[in-house]
Amino acid sequence: MTKKWKLWIGGKWREPKDYETLTNPHTEEELAEIGQAEPADAVEAIVEAHRSFQKFRDYPAHARAKILAKVAAILEERSDECAKIIAKEGAKSIRNAREEMSRTVQTYRFSAEEAKRNYGERIPMDAAEGGENRFGYTKRTPLGVVTAITPFNFPFNLVAHKVGPAIAAGNSIVLKPAEQTPLSSLFLAEVFKEAGLPAGVLNIIPGKGDVLSEALTKHPYVKKVTFTGSVEVGYTVQQQAGFRKLTLELGSNSPFIIDEGVDIDQVIERSVQGAFSFNGQVCISIQRIYVHQSLYEAFLERFVTRTNQLVIGSPFDEKTNITAVISKKSLERLQTWLDEAIQEGANVECGGGVQGNVMEPTVLTNVNRDSKVFRNEIFGPMVCVFPFDTLEEAIDDANDSRYGLNSGVMTPSLERAFYAAERLETGGVIVNDIPTYRIDNMPYGGWKDSGVGREGVKYAMREMMEQKFISIKTGD
Repeated sequence: MTKKWKLWIGGKWREPKDYETLTNPHTEEELAEIGQAEPADAVEAIVEAHRSFQKFRDYPAHARAKILAKVAAILEERSDECAKIIAKEGAKSIRNAREEMSRTVQTYRFSAEEAKRNYGERIPMDAAEGGENRFGYTKRTPLGVVTAITPFNFPFNLVAHKVGPAIAAGNSIVLKPAEQTPLSSLFLAEVFKEAGLPAGVLNIIPGKGDVLSEALTKHPYVKKVTFTGSVEVGYTVQQQAGFRKLTLELGSNSPFIIDEGVDIDQVIERSVQGAFSFNGQVCISIQRIYVHQSLYEAFLERFVTRTNQLVIGSPFDEKTNITAVISKKSLERLQTWLDEAIQEGANVECGGGVQGNVMEPTVLTNVNRDSKVFRNEIFGPMVCVFPFDTLEEAIDDANDSRYGLNSGVMTPSLERAFYAAERLETGGVIVNDIPTYRIDNMPYGGWKDSGVGREGVKYAMREMMEQKFISIKTGD
């Protein structure tokens, strides 16, 4: 019998009015019945979170750190079980799912450590005339209720990047997981309970984003909204949230520049990983590769050869590289964009076909700069390759985008590396590696339409707190 998952509100499972069937994207088998929250449920969760925050805000840092460390330990012990959940509901290969769980454990450990590092600073009051005999300092205080709306592609780790810092800072949180991957989040309810988190500090309400967004962004108890998803939904969240603190992670179409003098043999494998890991459904997946003219033909030949060797198969097969994309709707969009690109002059060097719900890994050349596969975020197993003559030309083309999350540049020249790093218009520049590189304690966020605010545990934690200045007069 298919398991029914209820809503997690106030430390208890709550019966919803309706359920929806969750299916495996790769096999289309039924996985579970997921309770669907309504606005009234979201309001109840927010009220519970607000009530719990009144006590949790005074929890000492060491107590919050112990809870998060215990969560990390439980997830590490049950990581194989968690990886299977990811593979089932998201069709992520089991190898990639294990990698995600390793990072998730690390993210909660970073959160535990950062809970103890909430420092302010002393202000030299007497540096200004009239500041004598005064002591000034700053401190960071928790905000209150944080609402988090998370995506499907890293259902454990991107949730950890919101839940971990929120709890480390002393906030309470209401989590709305992605509609496609709610099981990973619902699994956390009992994990946090076992770890000793007080009831009501973490609330989990699966449901439709368009149904719940107003309650999650406009309720007066909500002090911070953190969202990862599309630009279009991000704009809506921003308008609804008003003057509340806001973090938006909105994706990219990451460029990767391979400069003259680079050893091609050293970049092929990483380039393929960056383009096609989890079927390209990664915010910082490589979408545009720029290769110096002197290396272009050799790179393209080897890149296509290696791409053709990727294995399409079941998420649970250890050899699998490529699986089904997250939904039929996504597959249809990818097919439409590919057809349009071909009509506009693009050449398909490999791939382009569809097997069930799987799109073959696809390499395009001669792509029109106005094509959707150049201008928009593909979020699928498709990459465009371009030659260039000068580094300046490649950087200008890379910057010709509404997005600016991560970029990458490979070059043997330190001078050219610094030149590119200074001029690429992205929140992160990864030198001598792919733009898909991310570790969980680094600052992460974009310029332009890639969003506002920063994640990475310490940086996310700061965005989930208010800074207060305190001045004490010590004498006449």
